[in-house]
Amino acid sequence: MGLQLEIAKIILALVVLVNPFSALPIFLDLTHHYSKRERNKVAQAASFSVFVTIAVFALTGNWLLGALGISTGAFRVGGGILVFLIAISMMSSGNNPAKPEIGTDDASEITIKPHASPNIGAISVVPLAIPMMIGPGGISTVVIYTASAKSYWDVAAIVIAGGVIALLCYVVLFAAAKVSNLLGETGLTVLNRVMGMLLAAVSVEIIVAGLRDLFPKLV
Repeated sequence: MGLQLEIAKIILALVVLVNPFSALPIFLDLTHHYSKRERNKVAQAASFSVFVTIAVFALTGNWLLGALGISTGAFRVGGGILVFLIAISMMSSGNNPAKPEIGTDDASEITIKPHASPNIGAISVVPLAIPMMIGPGGISTVVIYTASAKSYWDVAAIVIAGGVIALLCYVVLFAAAKVSNLLGETGLTVLNRVMGMLLAAVSVEIIVAGLRDLFPKLV
């Protein structure tokens, strides 16, 4: 039961950070002339890239902090502040500073155009997987949870959560056209605001945990 709750908690934190719905516009634009089979390959490759990124940082998070000489508490506070800023931005303007609007002009129209021949591998990793879906905020959150891991089961929970998130990304991208038409611009904006509120709550919890590590007698 404890492991299941931990997985659910990590999934909640990552789903609002990864937010594959935010990648729908650029996915549709970059693949608008692709065949259904090619579009499916892009969705698969992008989702797999998200999983690999989460898994890599879940397995190397502790080593990375140790190599840089950063304490868990300090990284929690710093990462929590970053996540909180992302949440504020999502609630106020709908944009995510950790997921920049790549290739947009003054009219917010996507200007990036793929080559005549599909380069599925390239666009799947950048910009779809990184940074549109898994950016600095998501990576920081993975490292924070990894630093808090007390056993291999905790690390496994993060990797499992990453698999669930990757599956969600694939489902959303696979049904991109239908999801976009169903929600519309207003629906996507409202969804972004709600996810921002959830993310703010998660960030506060991360910051409090970090302060408790740094100042055990004060918090």
